[in-house]
Amino acid sequence: MEIVSLAGRPNTGKSALFNRIAGKRIAIVFDQPGVTRDRVTREVDFAGRRVMLADTGGMAFDRATTGDPLDAETRRQAEIAVEDSAVCILVVDAREGITPLDEEIISRTRASGKPCLLAANKCDTPADDWRAQEFECFGLKTFAVSAEHGRGVDALVSAAAALLPPPAPEEESAAKPLRVAIVGRPNAGKSSYINRLLDAPRVIVSETPGTTRDSVEVPFSIGSGPDARRYTLVDTAGLKPHTKMSKSSVDNFSLFRTEKAIEECDVAVLSIDASAGPTMQDKRIASKIIAAKRACAILVQKWDLAQGGGMTETKAAEALRAMMPFMPYAPIVFCSSKSGYNIRRSIDAIDRAAASASQPLPTGMLNNAIAKAAKKTQPPMVRGRRLKIYYALQTGSNPQTARLYVNDPSLATPAYLAYIEKAVRARFGLEGAPLSFILKRRERKGAAAK
Repeated sequence: MEIVSLAGRPNTGKSALFNRIAGKRIAIVFDQPGVTRDRVTREVDFAGRRVMLADTGGMAFDRATTGDPLDAETRRQAEIAVEDSAVCILVVDAREGITPLDEEIISRTRASGKPCLLAANKCDTPADDWRAQEFECFGLKTFAVSAEHGRGVDALVSAAAALLPPPAPEEESAAKPLRVAIVGRPNAGKSSYINRLLDAPRVIVSETPGTTRDSVEVPFSIGSGPDARRYTLVDTAGLKPHTKMSKSSVDNFSLFRTEKAIEECDVAVLSIDASAGPTMQDKRIASKIIAAKRACAILVQKWDLAQGGGMTETKAAEALRAMMPFMPYAPIVFCSSKSGYNIRRSIDAIDRAAASASQPLPTGMLNNAIAKAAKKTQPPMVRGRRLKIYYALQTGSNPQTARLYVNDPSLATPAYLAYIEKAVRARFGLEGAPLSFILKRRERKGAAAK
């Protein structure tokens, strides 16, 4: 899939334009230089053509511009985005006019040889369009646009689409990629894991907590052609405890984006720092995955450091299960992004979780498993009566849902439903997939006449 990137200096409205083209608020927009650091991408419709639109951090060649210690990494990510692009849209601030930084960025971008267009942003009314004419001196086709109001954006998109190379034959028929959200506390190795998978510095890695602010989507594939396994990896901002969150809008937006990434993913990968173990915050993040009913795999990162302390995978897995008993179905993979240990196994675990979440549960096999479990262990007495399960039926997948027709839903205890769930999992596997039961009252035929 071809990439169209938005580039420019800080605070020209690139993220606002990205959101306008995408049709929803994806990138964080805030009146502060340096908010966007990584490349934020989203598959969008570009005048009838599916492309990957990339929002980049503002390019600055002097830290004083943003005051951000990660300026160099932000600029590198933007430069890589331009290199990977089929078309580059350079975004400038029409109200401020040409600045020396605009000149330098436009010069460097044109030197890349990529087809370029220039979007003179913040032309909110026709009376502002004259401001765009100043930028025509660069020899690029210039469009007066307003990301805030949508003025001129359709013309810009159509012109950019016309510069794209012809689509590859397999581009139109490619299967929808598996959406995988990498979530966890700050500095739990999420970005390092993605970079290791891609074998490239795709997202910024730093010891500074809060480095990742947006949810960054990264295409990833194994193999090629029709048999390729395609993924969209979503690197998310580290979720801090509420007591440690600042009151800034950026922190709040980051939290919202991460929670949204969990809700929209096919599989959530909970990244845990092996040296710290599952903390209370890890458990809170796990609860968000459970509440969203998403398939899940647990990634214990930095395992090379834990091994140096004499820890074994068996002991660590037992301890983790004991501390997180509410997620017994999630596969655990111990890995190291630094050495590459078990990185391939982590992808296999993600695939298994995704397959389990969509697995059919044939009615006959489902009822047989529940009947055997009920025969082996009867439900407990509640107010002098026992729960009776007459029939079970799968009513949905991803998340897995089954409806149980029973004599009285109020007789079901959490412990007994957990026992039935364990029996169903023993029959079907369902590794990594949550399973929900919906209990519905149904009288046996003839019961009402007695």
